[in-house]
Amino acid sequence: MKLAIIAFTRAGCRHGEKIREVMDSRGNSCGICAKGREAASWGVPVLEEPLREWTKRQFASQDALLFIGAAGIAVRAIAPFVESKASDPAVLCMDEQGRFLISLLSGHLGGANELTRELAAICGSIPVITTATDAGGRFSVDSFARKENLYLDNLKLAKRISAQVLEKRPLGLYSDFELSGQVPVELALGTNKELGISISLDDSYNPFPMTLHLVPRITVLGIGCKKGTSKEQIEALVKKVMAQNQISMHSIRRVASIDLKKEEPGLLEFCEAYTAEFLTYSREELEGAACEGGFLESAFVKEITGLGNICERSALKASGRTKLLQRKTAENGVTVAIALEEYVVRF
Repeated sequence: MKLAIIAFTRAGCRHGEKIREVMDSRGNSCGICAKGREAASWGVPVLEEPLREWTKRQFASQDALLFIGAAGIAVRAIAPFVESKASDPAVLCMDEQGRFLISLLSGHLGGANELTRELAAICGSIPVITTATDAGGRFSVDSFARKENLYLDNLKLAKRISAQVLEKRPLGLYSDFELSGQVPVELALGTNKELGISISLDDSYNPFPMTLHLVPRITVLGIGCKKGTSKEQIEALVKKVMAQNQISMHSIRRVASIDLKKEEPGLLEFCEAYTAEFLTYSREELEGAACEGGFLESAFVKEITGLGNICERSALKASGRTKLLQRKTAENGVTVAIALEEYVVRF
C-alpha cells in the first residue's frame, strides 16, 4: 500500500504523523506533507508546489490519498483527475480534529472503504462510508473482488448486480472453486438466474445470460527464453498456451525464471503489461523444486544454465506446488509452463 497524506493545519499534521508511523510499521509506504502559511513550523515536509500538481502526481503513483482538512479542498483537488473506478486511487478525507474520516472515492475497487475503517481505528475517528451496499450491510461484488484478488471484467454489469442486491433480487452464483464460509443471502448457487457471477479462470464461459466474470489471479507462469527475446514473442506463446487451457490472461499473478534472466527486457516488459510479479531464482533454488511425474529435461538448456528445465521448475517454485497444469511448451526461443496457486473462495 502506497499512501500519500497532506494536511492543512498543525492539528491535522499530528493526526497525519500518527497514521504515517503506524502504516510504516505495518510495512506500507506512507508519506506526509503540509500546505499552509505557517506549515514550516508544523514539523513535516512543506509542499511548495501547487496543490493541483501534487494531486496529479499522487493520482498517478499512489494507491491512496488522504486529505486532512475540508472535504471541499479534497474534492476540488481531485476533480480534474477522476477517470474510472477501475483505475482511480482510493481518496479519503479527515477533518483536522480527527473526528470523522470519510471514504470519498473508489470505495470498493480502490479499497477506500476498507482503508477508512483501518485509519479510523488508528485515530479513534468515526468512519463515514456512504456506498449503498456497505451502508445497508449487503454483499458488494466490487469489495469482494478486491478482497479475494479477483479480476472483475465488466464494471457496468457489476453496477447492475449492485442494483439487484439493493432491490433484494437474488443473483446466480457459479464457481469452479471450493466455497468457504457463508455464501451471502443475495447469491443463489446454480445457473437458473438471468444475471449471475461466475468465479472461474475461463472468462469465455457464460453460465448465465448475463454473466459477470470474476477471475482469480492465481496463474503462475514459468518462462525461459533466449537472450534478446522480445515481449511480443513471449506474449504470443503465453496467449497460445493459456487459450489451449481455457485460462484468462487476467489470471496471471506471477512470472518466474532463473536469475540469469532477471534483467531480460522482454520478460520485464511482459510482466509490466500484465501487472505480474516477476520472480527469479538461483540454479540451486530451482534444483530443489519437485514435480509430480518429473521434469522434461533439455540437454541444451542444461549446458547453458546447469539445469535441464527452467520454466517448469520456476513455475512450481513460485506457486509452491508440485503439480503442473501445463508442462513445458516451446516455440520461437521461448518456453512456458503453467502452475496454479491453491485457491478457495472465501466469503
